[in-house]
Amino acid sequence: MSETTATLMVDLIISLDGYASADGWPGWWGLEGPEYLAWLGEESKKDVTTLMGANTYRVMSGMSGQAAEAGSEFSKEEGDTLEGLAAVPKVIFSSTLKEPLAWPNSELVSGDAVEAVREMKQTRTGTLSTLGSLSLCRSLLSAGLVDRYRLVVFPVITGKTGRERIYDGYPDVALDMVESRTFDGRLQLLEYVPRIIDAPLGRG
Repeated sequence: MSETTATLMVDLIISLDGYASADGWPGWWGLEGPEYLAWLGEESKKDVTTLMGANTYRVMSGMSGQAAEAGSEFSKEEGDTLEGLAAVPKVIFSSTLKEPLAWPNSELVSGDAVEAVREMKQTRTGTLSTLGSLSLCRSLLSAGLVDRYRLVVFPVITGKTGRERIYDGYPDVALDMVESRTFDGRLQLLEYVPRIIDAPLGRG
């Protein structure tokens, strides 16, 4: 029997109360710092294939293109991070987008995402890592395909303006911590091995 050759990581940024973004707030809630951005740049140089859905593709490819333009509103560190995404191998799951995709190094998959990722884990190397795409993350986790669950928690509560509640629709999941780190004295990275559970922990 063949062994899994690629690791699947769900990779998310969240507010403390579990939102992916918030109305009126800038990207990264305006709290990205040089240490965090440098870490993102280093991560992009690893053997990583980024997975995303059509909506995330449209947003991120647009931001990456804007960052490459003269007079961009992004800081140099933000611009470098966004521009760097163009060089990263990307797989886009969509039944509406058509080839060829304009963003460099983007591969389109129009079939079932869960089955496609299941096959990719067997045939590819390195790390498969999600970007945004909450419904994709939820489907992959529910299918038991996720090897690592990584969060960067931003120190804000967006109870009034928060959008895209990350954990809605999730199964019950136990999390075994394998790494933690603080960026710029305020952002907390938490990395776990997830285990879907049928009953509350401590019972059974």
